[in-house]
Amino acid sequence: MKKTEYSETGLNDLVRSVKNADTAAMKNAAERQSRLAKPPGSLGKLEELSIQLAGITGKVKNEFKSRYILVFCSDNGVIEEGVASAPQSVTASQAVNMTKGKTGVAVLANEFNCVLRVCDVGINADINEPAIIPKKIAYGTQNIAKTAAMTREQAIKAILVGADIAEDSVKNGAQIIGIGEMGIGNTTTSSAVLAVLSGKRIKDITGRGAGITDDAYSKKLSVITAAITVNKPNGKDVIDVISKVGGFDIAAMTGAFIGAAKMRVPAVIDGFISAVAALCAYRLCPAVKDYLIPSHSSFEIGYKTAMDELGISPLFNLGMRLGEGSGCPIAMMTVDAACAVINNMATFEEAAINDSYLDSIRKTDAFSVKG
Repeated sequence: MKKTEYSETGLNDLVRSVKNADTAAMKNAAERQSRLAKPPGSLGKLEELSIQLAGITGKVKNEFKSRYILVFCSDNGVIEEGVASAPQSVTASQAVNMTKGKTGVAVLANEFNCVLRVCDVGINADINEPAIIPKKIAYGTQNIAKTAAMTREQAIKAILVGADIAEDSVKNGAQIIGIGEMGIGNTTTSSAVLAVLSGKRIKDITGRGAGITDDAYSKKLSVITAAITVNKPNGKDVIDVISKVGGFDIAAMTGAFIGAAKMRVPAVIDGFISAVAALCAYRLCPAVKDYLIPSHSSFEIGYKTAMDELGISPLFNLGMRLGEGSGCPIAMMTVDAACAVINNMATFEEAAINDSYLDSIRKTDAFSVKG
């Protein structure tokens, strides 16, 4: 991979390199959708997605057969506060298990022909697995209930590491990238970041993660409150927020979303933590939004707030809450469906159908029934 300048200047250069979607291509895709032999808008999000994809690539007809899932792994010092049900050692164990094809995301990635890349950006252990990309910033973050998670410089480095890995993946053939994570305690850090960025009440955006008792949940709320009180993150400065109450995984995912956008490939959001990272990326670089494709609606209560802040909505709801990037391979199949429709459906002309009967209903919403 290239040698990146891990500095604020390097980050600013990355942000400036991202361009908005190609509106002319989107217009052409929308025009083609209007000519396909079906009632207008009848394929819903598949139509919307095909138009977005045209804006990303600059082409009306697309294929995304080379699929990559990037999983960023890191530990979080806040687990000292008893906010997680699993021991910290699970982060390292599952990172290795991903490379062996044994975890949820690994099984789904294999089923749907996705390349899975696992990156250590802050696991609190020495990892001796050659298949894991070694980009450790530190051995986990600090306890955000007592002090800042990391320095500003570490946050910037983690963001740029994530961008590098996304860019490198595209250079190695990736046409679409899914972005996931592994890190015990990271629903706590994600909720803290989201609370600051959204201004919402902590209890309204904080769930139970992988599952915790009532007492542990109450502690989780108080720990996030303490973290924000102690560290005083500036909600208008995303790097400040990540460095004070976030995690290396969130930072690297933030960079991966920006890196994918720079390379003009779709970036698929997984669940809650991935959505918070996407929001961070959007706040740093608004043009990133054009490249974001949400996968599933996370079971975590803060997910909807993250989506609302981004102004987008998930493709499906399967009651999932695993994380790891597990929703991304499924979403990529939906992307394939959107491409199949716009690429291969017949137009009215090709189907020898006179579509003049649609002229009147194209001028209005002739399909919704209002109660």
